[in-house]
Amino acid sequence: MQWTANRPFVPTHLAGRFDRLRLRRHALRYAALGWAVTPGACLTGHRFACGRPGCPIMACHPALESWEDTASADPGLVSDWWRRRPYSVLLATGGKFDALEVPAALGLRVLGAARLQHSLPGAGRADALGPVAVTAAGRWMFLVRPGEPLRSELDHRLDVVRHGRGSWIPAPPSRMLEGPVRWAVPPERTQWRLPGPALVQTLMVDALGTTPAPRLTVPRQLSTTRRA
Repeated sequence: MQWTANRPFVPTHLAGRFDRLRLRRHALRYAALGWAVTPGACLTGHRFACGRPGCPIMACHPALESWEDTASADPGLVSDWWRRRPYSVLLATGGKFDALEVPAALGLRVLGAARLQHSLPGAGRADALGPVAVTAAGRWMFLVRPGEPLRSELDHRLDVVRHGRGSWIPAPPSRMLEGPVRWAVPPERTQWRLPGPALVQTLMVDALGTTPAPRLTVPRQLSTTRRA
């Protein structure tokens, strides 16, 4: 085995296999908790390839054309999907949870407020701290219980998106063009508990007073229309 820059050289075919096994392991982990997953296109160079002939989509997208109908938490099916290709791991929203996607400036303030609230004593109080995923492009995704539409203060903003039924989000450790998706708050830290959407949206509205207005070009996931 060759070594370069104090790191072992791993042949390409082995690196691809390790990546596939790691993605499959995480997909099975999400499925074990009842979170429906679906395989996403593989990142190849500077585009995502799903394997469907003639697919024009270059950004991250589901690898299966009928992903809404086939997204599943069945371990056998999930394991089979990742048996041959290092698919991205996508989580289907609108079932077990929704995801509130916001820019980094807003996400940082909301997470800080949620952590502060979480640290305060008081039995039976509402808790806004839940799993939070972050993309390398600076998009923060707060996982909340499903079904709550966006408040009017958030609904008009171009940089705030609710992912509900019929949508999806990329999950760690999937890689986007800008870099890997990571957990700012891993699900284990909150024991996979999901906060109420109304409380998280209240923190977002409160944080808007110190958050710059959105720019005209807003990087967001292509998994949903302007509003889910």
